[in-house]
Amino acid sequence: MSSSSSSSPSYEARLLSRTNLITNTSGIAPGYLQANLLILPSKHADDFHNLCLRNPVPCPLLGRTTTPGNPHLVEPPSCIQNADFDIRTDFPKYRVYQHGQYLSTRNDLLDIWRDDYVGFLIGCSFSFEDALTSAGLQPRHQKTGRIVAMYRSNIPLLPAGIFTGGSCIVSMRPYRPEDIETARNVTRPYLATHGEPVAWGWEAVEKLGIRDINSPDFGEPQVMEEGEVPVFWACGVTPQMAVECAGDKIDDLVFAHEPGHMLVTDLTADDLQSLGK
Repeated sequence: MSSSSSSSPSYEARLLSRTNLITNTSGIAPGYLQANLLILPSKHADDFHNLCLRNPVPCPLLGRTTTPGNPHLVEPPSCIQNADFDIRTDFPKYRVYQHGQYLSTRNDLLDIWRDDYVGFLIGCSFSFEDALTSAGLQPRHQKTGRIVAMYRSNIPLLPAGIFTGGSCIVSMRPYRPEDIETARNVTRPYLATHGEPVAWGWEAVEKLGIRDINSPDFGEPQVMEEGEVPVFWACGVTPQMAVECAGDKIDDLVFAHEPGHMLVTDLTADDLQSLGK
């Protein structure tokens, strides 16, 4: 397993997030796995856990808080190894939902946290971007300093409990057709962080139900160079779509990460096999 200390890159990234000194976390702390977030009342935790188990590609579960209301401990312990951790502050930005509607973005959740909340960490595709870069395929959004483009798709989620609707969010990185097989091979082992692409090519835009490649639902438009095609991966913003569809079935505030603003965990690519993913 990877190790974390008071000077590890992962811990330093979390401190920068806690003090709002970083936003877009793509490329931060190379080699460490990053995580998406969903926090909801404990009475809905089992339903959401089952949603993740039924939809492991868009919602790969990396960890969860150990006890309702405790924002400091996550299981498995390998996920966050430093005792100085707070799920309410260690993401750069948070989204707040009520009755399935997005309300606001906040820097922390300290003043609206309650003692019955449970947090879930979902694998993020930022985790395999270092491997893509090492293979000569650095993602375009890193080169241009933008947030990766994310789109609502028509890929349905399998239901679980109160989560009976919603569809998969996909992230997009442009590549030349001859590089797609390499991108697939590089990202395939990262099943704990979405794995290989779910679709690629211009025909995939219509197939996925994406209205306009230049108008992403989250993140920012990407610069497409001549001869490139869009390549789509499943995305950990997907749980937020499940919350939207649940609507009034959740009568309390629900929290998520702001897309592109992730938690840097203490897990590394070397831990993928031990995660059983």
